[in-house]
Parts: sequence; C-alpha cells; structure tokens
Amino acid sequence: MSMLNEIKKPISDELKEFQKVFRSSVKTAVPLLDVIMRYILKAKGKQIRPLIVLHSARMFGKIDDSTYRAASLIELLHTATLVHDDVVDDSDRRRGRFSINALWNNKTAVLVGDYLLSQGMLVALKAKDYHILEIVSDAVKEMSEGELLQMEKARKLDIDENVYYDIIKKKTASLLASCFAVGAASLHQSKEDIEKMWKIGEYTGMAFQIKDDIFDFDKQSIIGKPTGIDIKEKKMTLPLIYLLNNSSSSEKRRIIRTIRTHSTDKKYVNKIVDEVRNSGGLEYATKKMLEFKTKALELLAEFPENESRKALEQIIEFTIERKK
Repeated sequence: MSMLNEIKKPISDELKEFQKVFRSSVKTAVPLLDVIMRYILKAKGKQIRPLIVLHSARMFGKIDDSTYRAASLIELLHTATLVHDDVVDDSDRRRGRFSINALWNNKTAVLVGDYLLSQGMLVALKAKDYHILEIVSDAVKEMSEGELLQMEKARKLDIDENVYYDIIKKKTASLLASCFAVGAASLHQSKEDIEKMWKIGEYTGMAFQIKDDIFDFDKQSIIGKPTGIDIKEKKMTLPLIYLLNNSSSSEKRRIIRTIRTHSTDKKYVNKIVDEVRNSGGLEYATKKMLEFKTKALELLAEFPENESRKALEQIIEFTIERKK
C-alpha cells in the first residue's frame, strides 16, 4: 500500500463525506460554469489539503460538519488559486490536462477563480464559521503578498536567503499552514493549539517548496516538470541562491547576466543547472528542507499520540519523499 493510501485509509468514509460537501458547494445553474465545474471535479489530484484538515481535526476529537466545511473552503480556495495561477503563468496544462484558460480563455478562467473564491467564503459565512474564515483569509492575503514579493525581487535576480524564506513562507507555506490550523479550529481548540498547528503547517510548507526547488535541478525523468524551468521563468530558488552566494562577484554577475538574457536558451540553462549541481546547492537545499521537516515533526510531537497524529507525521514525511 502506498504511503498516501495508508494516510487515507483511517478516514476513507470522512473523505467521501467531504467530497459530497465539496461537490454541493460548486453546484450552479449557469450552464457554462456547470460544465467547467464538472471538468475541475474530474481532476482530483492527491487531495493532500483536505486530508490534512480532516486528520488535524481528528487528532483533537470527532470530525464534524464544521470540519467538512473547513476542508471544502480550503479546497475551493486552492482550486481558485490554481486557476488564477495558470492565467498569470500563461500555462496551458494543469495535472496533465488542459487548463481552464487553454480550453476557454483568460477572462473565463479569472471569473471561474473569482466564483470559487466567493463560494468558499459563502460556505463559511452561511454557517457563521467566522473563526475559520479569518484563518483562511489570512492565508489568501499572505499568498498574494508572497507572489508579488517574488515578482518584485525577481527583477534583481539576486535575493538574500532570508528574503527567499519570507517569499516561500507567504507564497506556499501559508496555505498548508491554514490546513493544519482550520482542522483544529473546526473543533474549537485553544488559540495556542491553533497557532501551534499553523506553525507546523508553515514548516511543512517551507520543506514542500524547497523540495520543489530541488526537483528543478533533478535530471531524473520521473519529476513533474522539465529540468531548469524555474531558471527559464527567472525564479530564484534555494539551490541557485546557494550557487550565487558561493561565487565570486564576477562569476555572480555572469550567472545573473546569463539568466537575464539567455533564460530561454536550453544550452545556457543546462550550464547553470550543472553549475548549481556541482556547487553543492542541492545538498545545501536538502539540508535546509530536512531542518524544516524536523521542526514540524518536533512541534507535532507535543500533542498526544493517536492515529491521526501518526497520519500527519506521514503527510509531513510525504512532502519531502514525493517523486513529483
């Protein structure tokens, strides 16, 4: 049995219930929107986020309607950000299928993303789950700030490692943090416990993003994206930052100039990929990824041991052991 199936097994009935709540939250009488929603529902993905929400609640007690709404809100928000991201990145594929903007157009995709966001808010508002809505709204704000901070810093192509951590904490880790936090919040746990769960998710999200960075320099064919795509998109990743920090000022200028002017040339991109690999950048990034994973597991170990805590530990391990 795969690790993911093992994590899903104890809450298989709850996952089915979540699916029902989620599907009912995207029902619409608008024909075009209905077609698009059905298309979106077919691409389920790994469902890591609902899994985290459900297990985070179950670690504290019995999953209830509030937990299902929280998981649906997170999934609606996550789906909205993916739809909007494809427009921003001008991407025509998502999880091996055509993106919404590729099948329809950018305008439709933006409006679909807006619809998903507003439906998520309504799921929480109608049930007066204000505490859950506040956590998730914080995550949306952080994600937007992280994306804009990355865009601003990408112009320089020379960012400090601490700025990089600030970007990924907002851009990637905030959504995973909200998954851990809303699970606890759905069962009305203490403010201290909810904040601790947020921190666990934050550390997990940081490890998750660094794993993604490492993939970009992995030459194995099993990875989810072609090697060097982050360099082509002029994104600053931890292995690349390590190379720049350990190069002479003239070498640093040459690397930045190459990325700025030749980021679409495969020959130049491959040269940078090799330089990163030879610099020890992947080993350094792996070390940092493991540090964040350890912090998450240590914090999680402060809660009483049970089946769902074990599942959350497995999810944290999965974020760095996944193959794509």
